[in-house]
Amino acid sequence: MPSINVSLKDGASADQLDAAKKQVTDQGGKIVNEFKLIKGFTAEFPEDKVHTLQSNEHLNVEADGQVKTQ
Repeated sequence: MPSINVSLKDGASADQLDAAKKQVTDQGGKIVNEFKLIKGFTAEFPEDKVHTLQSNEHLNVEADGQVKTQ
């Protein structure tokens, strides 16, 4: 399963984040990291279900990846 980062858009409530976490686990995914500074998390989530999170107007969803500096 691919890893994705999910974070709340500006103005979204903490309840929206809780609902997203529940959606991930209900659809066979697994929360692998929760962010402290921003409201969000990283999850392993079935690729064929990612669109269900992406369609949520309160969430930013992007593929998790390695960040490199020069």
